[in-house]
Amino acid sequence: MAETYSGEFYCVKCKEKVTTTGEVVLSAAGRRTAKATCPACSTKLTRFLPKG
Repeated sequence: MAETYSGEFYCVKCKEKVTTTGEVVLSAAGRRTAKATCPACSTKLTRFLPKG
C-alpha cells in the first residue's frame, strides 16, 4: 500500500491553500513529494516533504 500525506497544499490556479490527501512519491531528483488534485478546480498539486 502506498504512503499517503494529509495536509495543506497550495493551489496555483485558485491562489489559496487547500487541505486534501495525496500520495507520497519519489521525484526524479530523489526528493519525497506529495501529489494530489485540488477539490475545487481539479488542478494537480505538488508539495515537497521533509526528509524522513
